[in-house]
Amino acid sequence: MDRESGMSVRLKLTLSYAGFLMVAGVGLIAVVWVFLLRYVPDEAIRIPESGTVPQLRAPDGARRPRLPSLFIPGRSDLWEAFAPKAALMLALLLVVGLVGGWLLAGRMLAPLNRITAATRTAGSGSLSHRIQLPGRRDEFRELADAFDGMLARLEAHVAEQQRFAANASHELRTPLAITQTLLDVASKDPDRDTGELLNRLQVVNSRAIDLTEALLLLSRADQRSFVCEQVDLSLVAEEATETLLPLAETRGVTIETAGTFTPTFGSSALLRQMTTNLLHNAIVHNLPADGAVWVTTGLDADTVVLTIENTGEKLGPHLVATLAEPFQRGTERAHSDHAGVGLGLAIVERIASAHEGTLTLASRPAGGLVATVQLPAAPPESAG
Repeated sequence: MDRESGMSVRLKLTLSYAGFLMVAGVGLIAVVWVFLLRYVPDEAIRIPESGTVPQLRAPDGARRPRLPSLFIPGRSDLWEAFAPKAALMLALLLVVGLVGGWLLAGRMLAPLNRITAATRTAGSGSLSHRIQLPGRRDEFRELADAFDGMLARLEAHVAEQQRFAANASHELRTPLAITQTLLDVASKDPDRDTGELLNRLQVVNSRAIDLTEALLLLSRADQRSFVCEQVDLSLVAEEATETLLPLAETRGVTIETAGTFTPTFGSSALLRQMTTNLLHNAIVHNLPADGAVWVTTGLDADTVVLTIENTGEKLGPHLVATLAEPFQRGTERAHSDHAGVGLGLAIVERIASAHEGTLTLASRPAGGLVATVQLPAAPPESAG
């Protein structure tokens, strides 16, 4: 936005300090002047030299000495003597106010200049710069610390977005490259069975559609553009279990559910997608046979808790810490049957964050994973 140039804040503060000092000086001089006027006559009074006063004698009986002449100045005389000194004092106060105010304003605004320089540096694209303003906590240091925190979050967000864009481009390029390869092979071999080609193209196309829908869902969760309503998380868990029960039976995985009424506020569709992703991840990344999944919902103080625990391979803490990153698929990145697009837990974390909740992942000592989602509980009056 183009703005007209004006006085700097330092100059405004300097003029404010000098003006305040001048007002205080004028007020002080006015008080002194009014106080003096109470004891000064309108006109000057001169008392001539007097002789002895017969009727007044000293204690020893001697006559009193002669009294000298007295001069009592009037208001005009006092003004002539007082005005030049007052004007000189006001001029001195003005100089002191301007010089002292300029120095004091510069010292006070030094942290603001440092913050402004950091802002311009960040505006040029350098998000790694930090102000790190020294000294004890005050308004400027709180502003600098808040700005440093904002820069840190922006830097992490930009790095995450860049990494996500690179991974998404790689993942989207893969099905397109496979499709191009199949079409090239088919064009060079006209006698090739088109049915097999169509089946492979359909699989590749379905995977590209799934990835695109996952990316859209992830964007929707980030934008938080959804209508909140009361949702019973236990019912959502039961629906997700019924939906994925055929997949669990196919892979030889048993599912056990337990829980009570767990009301929360949010998007029913997003919370259902979150629970489905967690349960799908628990079924797919399980033991080859005789695997198990435990789904539990409960109410803890002012939060509702969804816990999905599954058997499986032992996972190290470093691997568990990266499972919620986009396109991370357990111990490998290769595609496999029902492996998904690598956004399942990332979507879960974003949906939980959009509902002011958290996702916690922990490895089971016997092997497998424990995923815990905590969301704010609905108020009792709303839950009833």
